[in-house]
Amino acid sequence: MTTRYTSTAKALHWLMALMIGGLVGLGFYMADLPLSPQKIQLFSWHKWAGVTVFGLVWLRLVWRMVFRPPAYPQSMAAVQQAVAHGGHFALYALMLAIPLSGWLMSSAKGVQTVWFGILPLPDLLARDKALGHQLEELHSALAIGLIALVAVHIAAALYHYRVLKDDILQRMLPGKAGF
Repeated sequence: MTTRYTSTAKALHWLMALMIGGLVGLGFYMADLPLSPQKIQLFSWHKWAGVTVFGLVWLRLVWRMVFRPPAYPQSMAAVQQAVAHGGHFALYALMLAIPLSGWLMSSAKGVQTVWFGILPLPDLLARDKALGHQLEELHSALAIGLIALVAVHIAAALYHYRVLKDDILQRMLPGKAGF
């Protein structure tokens, strides 16, 4: 039984961590900008990257089903394992819900999502300004929830590394058996 994630799983994890971090930062930065060509361009980039993350999440889920993640250390209590599983489930749920809420918001606001300026995605909802505003608030709230959950995820990994001294963190890091 393997004790490390596959190189592909690691690459997807760190690529998505960087992309999501950039998307969250960009999202909060551009939200209060005055309407301008720059703001419209930033929104386009945010949407392109969000659609890409949405696709990558599905790829990660398929990869995770085909190449099962390594088992937790035997020293890890059953309740800790359950909390870890729940945390991973919540992370994946948010990584799906946030881009989907953004796509729904764009549809409701009447602004079509065009992936990389080339591939127009279908609107998922009819134009509805009030619903668009509600979805915007949901999108932001979900992003804040993701930030909190990622902070807990990082704290847990560091706790395993510094306090429990197990290999939970190392098995996702690039290195000798990494990329």
